[in-house]
Amino acid sequence: MKIENRQKMLVIGTIVAAGLWLGDSLVIEPLIKEWSARGKAIAELRTQVKNGAALIVREQGIRSHWEQMRGNTLPDNSAVAEHQLISDFTSWSRDSGVEITGILPQWKNDSDDYQTLNCRVEVTGTLPTLSQFLYNVEKGPMALKLDSMELSTRDTAGQQLTLGIEVSGLALVNQKP
Repeated sequence: MKIENRQKMLVIGTIVAAGLWLGDSLVIEPLIKEWSARGKAIAELRTQVKNGAALIVREQGIRSHWEQMRGNTLPDNSAVAEHQLISDFTSWSRDSGVEITGILPQWKNDSDDYQTLNCRVEVTGTLPTLSQFLYNVEKGPMALKLDSMELSTRDTAGQQLTLGIEVSGLALVNQKP
């Protein structure tokens, strides 16, 4: 084979290799990446559709649970809400056998949609009665969250204890039925 033919063949081979490399870099790899991204997007959309269908099926249960939760919030009127909270604490203390030594309610405007009534309550009693009191507070229907708790003794034997708790009550502002 002549040198000129060999050079032409090498130039043609180089051009073909460069063309294949450019075709791979500029066409095939971007298409593969796009195909992969599209597959991921389709999988994500299918998951969202599946979750949406599950929400539609559970809609009635979710709505009834939300209505129950809204019904257990504190009233929008601060005086009525404080009275309701204090009367519930009085009832819970009477049921459990503890004595309330102090209640300090304080309102906090967190948002235009809701307010919280932060309340510090101190009660005295024995360990079983304090446990029952905490159980009553936690299991009551009112929308309360137990933020903190501290326990201390009032006598050397540890029979009379003081329990201080801080709770937050939720009041929805301008509730729409």
